[in-house]
Amino acid sequence: MKISLILSTYNWPEALDLCLKSIMLQTKLPDEILIADDGSTSSTLNIIRKHQLSSKIPIHHIWHEDNGFELAKIRNKAIAKAIGDYIIQIDGDLILNSYFIYDHIKFARKNSFVRASRIYMDKSLSTKKLANQITSVNPLEKGISNFFSSIRIPFLWRYFETNYKTQGDELWEIHGCNMAYWREDAIQVNGYNEDFKGWGPEDKEFVARLLNSGKQKRFLKLGGIVFHIHHQVNKKENLKRNEEIFENTKKNNTTYCDNGINQYI
Repeated sequence: MKISLILSTYNWPEALDLCLKSIMLQTKLPDEILIADDGSTSSTLNIIRKHQLSSKIPIHHIWHEDNGFELAKIRNKAIAKAIGDYIIQIDGDLILNSYFIYDHIKFARKNSFVRASRIYMDKSLSTKKLANQITSVNPLEKGISNFFSSIRIPFLWRYFETNYKTQGDELWEIHGCNMAYWREDAIQVNGYNEDFKGWGPEDKEFVARLLNSGKQKRFLKLGGIVFHIHHQVNKKENLKRNEEIFENTKKNNTTYCDNGINQYI
């Protein structure tokens, strides 16, 4: 199967540079990288062009004009352009463990999608990594939020796969910065719902429609590890309206959104 890595970003070129460096050090590279850029300026473009010149794999820059927080829309545009059968989705404010892509490929299974963990780095550690462009993170370093989740233990994957964090609201919980799904499944539910404007929870609503359409959620614990670079929390002006869309999808067992990826395919 072909693998497309979709990476979302917005006006943080220093973090994007570090993230892309960690991707290039993967034990297994994806077949392509698609940078879903929600309207960044030329500073981000300069970083992308630098990596395009040195990369062994294609790096595509999917950009649209800055019209506020439109993460659902730019992710749809990237999914539409992807050649991969399987999509691994991250954000550009991460440092990837060197086995990240390899782990997601090994864990992939038809008729399912994957949630995986992110480990937070505090402000001090994040500043150090960014300033020195350090692509490695030791789980024992001071400033790591969850030591246990940062350890890679493949033989334990099956113990967490279908019985970890599956009760109550955790059923729909996902980390949009570390998830994987089949492209054909995303298209079947019409991708992300572009009625979402501003921060969250567009990823949970996407997951709800995948679940409603019969896809199984599986948790990749102790594998597919990413370290999150500290930053200020996003503004949440439209959160109430966005949450109403999410709740309606759950309530109505919705499997397809009207305002989705079909506009680009």
